[in-house]
Amino acid sequence: MSKLPEFRNPSLLRLALTHSSYMHENPGIKGNNERLEFLGDALLGLLIAERLYHKYPDMDEGQLTKLRSTLVDEQQLAKFARKLNIGGQMLLGNGAKLDGGCHNSNLLSSTFEAVIGAYFLDSGIQATSFFVESLVMEVAEHIVDFQSNKNYKGMLQEWSKPQFGEEPKYDLVSESGADHNKEFIFKVSIKGKEYGRGKGHRIKEAQKNAAENALKKLGLL
Repeated sequence: MSKLPEFRNPSLLRLALTHSSYMHENPGIKGNNERLEFLGDALLGLLIAERLYHKYPDMDEGQLTKLRSTLVDEQQLAKFARKLNIGGQMLLGNGAKLDGGCHNSNLLSSTFEAVIGAYFLDSGIQATSFFVESLVMEVAEHIVDFQSNKNYKGMLQEWSKPQFGEEPKYDLVSESGADHNKEFIFKVSIKGKEYGRGKGHRIKEAQKNAAENALKKLGLL
């Protein structure tokens, strides 16, 4: 499970996790996460659009818009929130708790947006961009691969099983860069013979690129 980023100002994170129902039941609490939700919603649209624009230069406006819409859909944002265990940290009123608010997709997605807004105020646009990318781009790649049937790892596995009776093996060759901007290089081998290498900012991306290069080398692409 992933974790929330470190906040220099923990009170901003607490505000992002504070639902209006908790504020109403606790008169000493000032403020809730609705304004941060507004800010986070706008930031997510911008940051995701920027990453998709650079990641997929061959996509037209309609394709980019559809992919962005899928990534900021309520259900998808709720999945990001669950991955970060936001549900277990939200401050909810008793009524909202009894209604299962910590599992409610609408509350989870809106709180996730609030956390993004709070992190922007706390640490700036670059840190927020890196954090959003770390969550979102792997999902984007899965969506694009599924829609275009470019499951290179699956294709290589389907070729290798009948040929050699075993699956390809992916090994890390090198890892470099700062924690927020790593680059991985993986090689793919079958029965000890290397067939290709690939690099990427995420492990799965590097492995997928290695499989693609292996398929090209084999003349299967």
